[in-house]
Amino acid sequence: MPPWWQGAVIYQVYPRSFQDSDGDGVGDLPGIVARLDHLVALGVDAVWISPFYPSPMADFGYDVADHCDVDPVFGRLADFDALIAAAHARELRVILDYVPNHTADTHPWFQASRASRSGPKRDWYVWRDPAPDGGPPTNWLSEFGGPAWTFDPVTGQYFYHAYLPQQPDLNWRNPEVQDAMLAVLRFWLDRGVDGFRVDAIHHLVEDACLRDNPPNPDWVPGQSPARRLLRTRTMDQPEVQSAIAAMRRVSNAYPGQRLLIGEAYLPIDRLMAYYGEALGGFHLPFNFHLLSTPWQAEPIAALIRRYEAALPEGAWPNWVLGNHDRSRVASRIGAAQARTAAMLLLTLRGTPTIYQGEELGLTDVPIPPDRVQDPWEKRVPGLGLGRDPVRTPMPWEAGPEGGFTTGTPWLPLGQDHRAASVAAQAGDPGSMLALYRALLALRRREPALALGTIAAVAAEGEVLRYERLDAATGRRLLVLLNLGGAEQGLDRCGTPLLSTHGAPPVAGRLRPHEGLVLAIEAG
Repeated sequence: MPPWWQGAVIYQVYPRSFQDSDGDGVGDLPGIVARLDHLVALGVDAVWISPFYPSPMADFGYDVADHCDVDPVFGRLADFDALIAAAHARELRVILDYVPNHTADTHPWFQASRASRSGPKRDWYVWRDPAPDGGPPTNWLSEFGGPAWTFDPVTGQYFYHAYLPQQPDLNWRNPEVQDAMLAVLRFWLDRGVDGFRVDAIHHLVEDACLRDNPPNPDWVPGQSPARRLLRTRTMDQPEVQSAIAAMRRVSNAYPGQRLLIGEAYLPIDRLMAYYGEALGGFHLPFNFHLLSTPWQAEPIAALIRRYEAALPEGAWPNWVLGNHDRSRVASRIGAAQARTAAMLLLTLRGTPTIYQGEELGLTDVPIPPDRVQDPWEKRVPGLGLGRDPVRTPMPWEAGPEGGFTTGTPWLPLGQDHRAASVAAQAGDPGSMLALYRALLALRRREPALALGTIAAVAAEGEVLRYERLDAATGRRLLVLLNLGGAEQGLDRCGTPLLSTHGAPPVAGRLRPHEGLVLAIEAG
């Protein structure tokens, strides 16, 4: 019997923007509970919840001040326990965000660390003396702009932060740090969580010799300033793998096949190492490559073949179209192709992850300058790096704030999102929501889609095609995706199971932007 997560579909909830239950304009844990039935009706198997831990919110929860509690803006620990119970009662698994790379600068650990050079927690963070000229120890850059070192006058040293200065990096070379962070995993596992998405894992360890990062010859103005350097000394260091293996040992000690997903934006060949030796690492190192591959049949076919060929023996693939950090798929490729993309995501081999709102076809929301929240946009303005446009609240109904809140939402809803609300789409058989529900129902009915093999991946002009096979029964499905705006002829026959256009397919033709799943008869 394969583990539950191999046949599962994961749904990401960004809790600030899912559902507000108390009118303060920010989503919360009781709000998630109130909307769990939407996930059940959609047909997903697990919900991944972005951080809700106590935090000063410099980076909206990714600056954690206490890894083992709930921030009051999201509720209480009792609300989390109620969420676990409500989700499990609906046969939904719960996956949490785990942030091991850094803490908030208000965390008691960092407060103790910065108090004295000789304090017991000094080495829990990455401290270094200034360079001979008094400047930062290295040329390393923060992902959010500016130097990755901040001088602390209390003790006369710099501390390292891969992200904001308010997010000092933990020193995972210190066994005490590792023990303390593994205890965090146990705390939530003991409360019944089914797995973790591990944040920024490729940043976990830095070069011990503090060598400078080399310049990036491909960087051009207009790109993120952090990309001016190749992050060879600050990312994907060999020691990361032993830390992942330690996390895996913790998850393996619990019953029920607890899942570990790793966030690492890496080339395919480097990503494969995150499955670990003898698959003792992450169950699913996130595969983000659809986010950056040109939306054309041949590049996507080549990506699928390259990714499948690179997987270690026994490794299970996964795919995503978007998340809380990247532009929404409907904004990247347009509304018509977003429907085709949905069929691609949910018919490829592997575990797919849906970001909240993708099932509604939501697009990026322009944020007025006076409503900008994202620290990245504030630190590096004018480059379009801000993540607020993809984090706007879910529209549930046609009310003034889309049924998300009775107060003022922390970010504005898009004007067109009210028409795209869950309530508006639920009764429309041609809606994006109806398509997602149909695709997820098809996955449940067809073992070839949920767990089968993939073959015959090819591009034929603007048409991407591949086959899925259920080895136990021999059932074969053919997926045809028209990634262009012109009608295409078909020279293959089979029984149509689902079209992205909803209406019965046209015999011998693939309509513009149409995706089609066919059952191929034996013989």
